[in-house]
Amino acid sequence: MTTTLPQDDLPAWIDRDVAYRAVSGRDPRYDGRLYLGVTSTGVYCRPSCPARTPRPDNCRYYRSAAAAVAAGFRACRRCRPDALPGSREWDARADLAAQAVRAIASGVVDEVGVEGLAERLHVSARHLQRVVVAEMGAGPAQIARSRRAQLARHLLDETTLPMADVAFAAGFASVRQFNDVMRATFGAAPRALRTRRRAAAAQPGPAGRDAPTARRGGGTRPAATGGRPGGASDVPPARSPVDAAHLTLHLRHRPPYDARAWFAHVERRAVPGLEVADASGGAFTVRRLVPAAHGPAAATVRLADDGSRVDLDLGLASLGDLAAVVGRVRRWLDLDADPALVAAVLAEDDALAPLVAARPGLRVPGTVDGYELAVRAVLGQQVSVGAARTLTGRVVAAYGSPGPGGLRAFPAAERLAAVPVAELRALGLTGSRAATVLAVAGAVAAGLRLDPSADRVAARHALLALPGVGPWTAEYVALRALADPDAFPDGDLVLRRAAGRYLGGGSDALPARGLRDLAARWRPWRGYAAQHLWTATAADDGP
Repeated sequence: MTTTLPQDDLPAWIDRDVAYRAVSGRDPRYDGRLYLGVTSTGVYCRPSCPARTPRPDNCRYYRSAAAAVAAGFRACRRCRPDALPGSREWDARADLAAQAVRAIASGVVDEVGVEGLAERLHVSARHLQRVVVAEMGAGPAQIARSRRAQLARHLLDETTLPMADVAFAAGFASVRQFNDVMRATFGAAPRALRTRRRAAAAQPGPAGRDAPTARRGGGTRPAATGGRPGGASDVPPARSPVDAAHLTLHLRHRPPYDARAWFAHVERRAVPGLEVADASGGAFTVRRLVPAAHGPAAATVRLADDGSRVDLDLGLASLGDLAAVVGRVRRWLDLDADPALVAAVLAEDDALAPLVAARPGLRVPGTVDGYELAVRAVLGQQVSVGAARTLTGRVVAAYGSPGPGGLRAFPAAERLAAVPVAELRALGLTGSRAATVLAVAGAVAAGLRLDPSADRVAARHALLALPGVGPWTAEYVALRALADPDAFPDGDLVLRRAAGRYLGGGSDALPARGLRDLAARWRPWRGYAAQHLWTATAADDGP
């Protein structure tokens, strides 16, 4: 049984006329923000799908792919709406529905189930279901199932993994469940999807797209759930949790992507032993270890210098870590950002508009580990980037653990919290800075969450309660670790100087209060405005 919004009682965010104009005009700006279900074909599409525009009375509109699938539609084979990147729309909100969506995207339902998610959000499972369905058109379990199906389709398209391994890597409990969900979502068994993909790739034309059809998707409307297992036997996935794997995946994103600015940020802060950054051969490459449940994953990110392509090489201790690791890497590169949506808001400020126009597709570099980011932010308080890198390198060399490829993993919170203050002082930290590092590590070891699924208000309060953590550190962590796109460290001296230089018509730094007032017009994307100011300063002044 599925739970969907009746189309005669649409939520306020949908305007039928606007939605149909987006569909008839094939407007790509609505891709990922609106999904079209076509009753005459039983498929759901992107608004920009190039197939023939359906009649208005055959259109149903949904806020998520999961809602369209729950209503009984399968993904269009032509425009592949399931292949869209994620969205940061929910990062701009702090209400219960947004917290739940971020947590589901982070894999919380896969880890602890819907009941566990509700407990983490301090509400009942029934209330959580009601709130999420009202916003998304599908419940938490349906959204999590859609997330697993999309990852599985990605693996079918880009790897030669056996079906049982695909099921395990995507988080399905059994191959039978994997087959049932894939049939309901895509209208075909996994083997058929892979065969069709290979056949399409062998044909001339754009890579990565199924053969065109005469109408939007074509075919018949499938049942909302179920379907007989196909393409593999009805047995649990064969891989054990300790089986390692190596994969190469293409990571989707909305263009443009300012790869040069992202790489410059990471390269300047690359810690010896922790990260290796290289710019050669027409691409930007960064290697590092990514925390995972069964052991650190060796990740190599390769970005085309024009940002047109992002590839990820992964060495995993277990295939079961794949979804979580890919999610961490995507947040690190901010691949789910919508550049057009952000630019539309920031460009309304005439003073900021030239910076936005100069760097289309600028992203906010995130992190693969919020705890690591918080410790590095403390080590970077009131010192230069170079000095912070040196201090972090000493901490990693002393307490990090060795990993694949000659890299080291950042010291675990439990390990670092047990280090005596005197030992950290011997590495060059002041007594107060060492105490703050230990306080942050101790708080994380005790359960403080510093990732996008965390309650941002509670996380900020918890950070500010620690000795040596002030508003700058809390906002910096909120921006890069909690993925709050509206976080804004208005006390940052470089940011205040940049605002005076680029927005104030002079060389004097704006006072924090003046910058705060100025930034109000950039909501809910103040973090991106800050990144534009920091990036412009770094480019104009040099490292």
